[in-house]
Amino acid sequence: MNSEKKILSLLEKMYIDFNKRFEGMDKRFEGMDKRFEGIDKQFDGIDKRFEGIDKQFESIKTELSGINGRLTNVEGIVIRIENDHGQKLGALFDGYKLNSEKLDRIEAEVAKHEEIILRRIR
Repeated sequence: MNSEKKILSLLEKMYIDFNKRFEGMDKRFEGMDKRFEGIDKQFDGIDKRFEGIDKQFESIKTELSGINGRLTNVEGIVIRIENDHGQKLGALFDGYKLNSEKLDRIEAEVAKHEEIILRRIR
């Protein structure tokens, strides 16, 4: 019986030791659970921030679409103005060239008349 008591005593010590270890493990797991809850809360906060950032990007995207539309409109207007002004400048240069040629012809004619007048005076 002595050996049975020793075995029972040894089993009892082992049981108590295992219980202490399991209690320690339970406490550790509870601590880990609390930490994971904190991490989950942080991720929830991060998710909310990203949702806000996504909304801001959508807003910016919408504004850029509007700006792109207006820019396309302005580009069309600028192209039309450039074409109109190019044609008008071309017409002005043509008129300048015609006037210049006309003045050259008048100058040549005046030079002829000057020669005739100078000859008659002499």
